[in-house]
Amino acid sequence: MKQDTTTPAWAEARHILAIRLDNLGDVLMTTPAFAAIRQRHQDIRLTLLASASGAEAARHVPGIDRCLVHAAAWMKPDPGPHPDEATRALVRRLAEEAFDAAVIFTTCTQSALPAAMVCLLAGIPLRLAHCRENPYALLTDWVPDQDVCQRGMRHEVRRQLDLVRSVGFETPDDRLRMSFQAGDTARMRALFAAAGGDPDRPYVVVHPGATAASRRYPAERFGRVADALARATGHQIVFTGSHAEAPLIDEAAAQMRHQTPVRLTGQLSLGQFAALVGHARALLCNNTGPAHVAAALGTPVVVLYALTNPQHTPWRTPSRVLSHDVPCRHCLKSVCPQGHHACLLGIGPGEVVQAVLDVMDTPAPAEPATAITAAPVEEAPTGVTP
Repeated sequence: MKQDTTTPAWAEARHILAIRLDNLGDVLMTTPAFAAIRQRHQDIRLTLLASASGAEAARHVPGIDRCLVHAAAWMKPDPGPHPDEATRALVRRLAEEAFDAAVIFTTCTQSALPAAMVCLLAGIPLRLAHCRENPYALLTDWVPDQDVCQRGMRHEVRRQLDLVRSVGFETPDDRLRMSFQAGDTARMRALFAAAGGDPDRPYVVVHPGATAASRRYPAERFGRVADALARATGHQIVFTGSHAEAPLIDEAAAQMRHQTPVRLTGQLSLGQFAALVGHARALLCNNTGPAHVAAALGTPVVVLYALTNPQHTPWRTPSRVLSHDVPCRHCLKSVCPQGHHACLLGIGPGEVVQAVLDVMDTPAPAEPATAITAAPVEEAPTGVTP
């Protein structure tokens, strides 16, 4: 029998707050750690404190019971005009919830101390996080942060699993978790057909956008790759993105000569997008949230990976990660500080086409899971329900 390594105080915790205040992909990369927390006791209640983007992901993550939305003053984007009042209101709200423990999940470039202070003021007795400097009483359980953005660093998924393992929470299954409703599939298929495609024929999803300009492979090259894939495979090409990314999709679609692509710009909810990716032969994208959606659903993915940071590659799914090495790697910038985008522009379209063909030769993913119960999403003070 495996020895129970859970620390005594954490073994008693049942009402646990998980804090992950960045983006959709970050929440998905934390799902194995959420599963490890839930594995310890069947009666654990797990609440996620997240950004609006993270809360949208939480609707599709098994094991999260509730989600509170908050725009934190210490995170991007702009938290609003009165971050001091919002932070005090958050403390009051968390105090009312009477949590037994809080786990603060951060990347190695983020500080856990602001969230730790909020949890201390809210009276949460157990507080766990990575921290680079000595947190003293702000954390009851401190894991020294030794991660640095460099080659060979620990993957983000492993970082969060190691954090919860430090107090005894473990899971034998470290895959990402994501699911969607059967209704999401039905609606996706209807939109697919309305856009001129056939959802019963094989297709490749191409997602040319990314929030940070430094992480975008040129849209024109996405289009050239998509056209070559259509010619080589006969598969349908499906372009996806937000309404704001419509110009990128227009630029990519203008390169198509062998097929009229299916455009689903700004039409899909996250659940519908997951259904689309879950049934695709492959996804082609930048280093952005959809890469982690594919990983969670077992869909092969090719990522045009800008070398801004190294620890967010696809996890546990057939994948190819394409970059061109540069001396300015790991800059952590949203806009290329050198102005040359060489870490992406050095990747030729032919290399991308071959990578997609290679991942499509891997065994097809299992049928994606469906029909989970969505976690209720509630506004924390100044939060915005997505």
